[in-house]
Amino acid sequence: MRTALSSLEILQPRSLDEALRTLREDGPLVPIAGCTDVYVTLEFGIQPARRFLNVWGLDELRGFSTHDGILRLGALTTYTEIRNSPEVREWLPMLAAAASEIGGVQIQNRGTLAGNIANGSPAGDTLPVLAAADAVVVLRSTTGERRVPLTGLYTGYRATVIRADDLIAVVEIPPVRGQQWFRKVGTRAAQAISKVVIAAVRAPSPRIALGSVAATVVRLSATEACLAAGGSIEEAQQLLWSEIHPIDDVRSTAEYRLRVAANLLEQWWKETG
Repeated sequence: MRTALSSLEILQPRSLDEALRTLREDGPLVPIAGCTDVYVTLEFGIQPARRFLNVWGLDELRGFSTHDGILRLGALTTYTEIRNSPEVREWLPMLAAAASEIGGVQIQNRGTLAGNIANGSPAGDTLPVLAAADAVVVLRSTTGERRVPLTGLYTGYRATVIRADDLIAVVEIPPVRGQQWFRKVGTRAAQAISKVVIAAVRAPSPRIALGSVAATVVRLSATEACLAAGGSIEEAQQLLWSEIHPIDDVRSTAEYRLRVAANLLEQWWKETG
């Protein structure tokens, strides 16, 4: 590891209340849990922060529940737990599909849903799923709770409305009516960052979200409206191209991402029709 561990400070709260007080009184601190992103940056000698708050041991941030017709996933829910959960496979099978393609077994055992959300990478595989599902992120601090729609969480590339004294506590998912669909395009099915990732729901009011095609995950509202009004898939593809803004990078080109996104839209429409 190229970053000297002796230069880092890690605090270990024993309860959620203690964690929230520590964030308020002893910050700034970066919350960590599975560390599947942080460890990579440290290995490359990039120090994302010097002081961390390890919340991995807080059972209050784990578990599944349903209440008032809402599926609630604890912030520390791992990809393995998502993949293996009968509740998730019934309620949101496209999230289980995404979890099964994130990294290898070790990453799936340690990586958490809240970590993927807080990291804010536009290539995060769970983010299009949560955007298409109208998920709500519950942020908790010593002053109370804030409920933020996933689509309103990001303000720019890896930038969010999460405050320094907030912790992601729960992700709430309302019932999703319609046929769910998920596809990830990458160098490999797993252990590769997505070139394009899509989650969509076929319903009278379709839902479509894309990742790796802009600075943040994108919900395609104009494309959705076109299809809901009976527009052709060709018309929808034209609108899709206007709603995404991919770039050239080491993984792919903008032109490739535009073409793949349009092809995925057509494939979803044909397979769910």
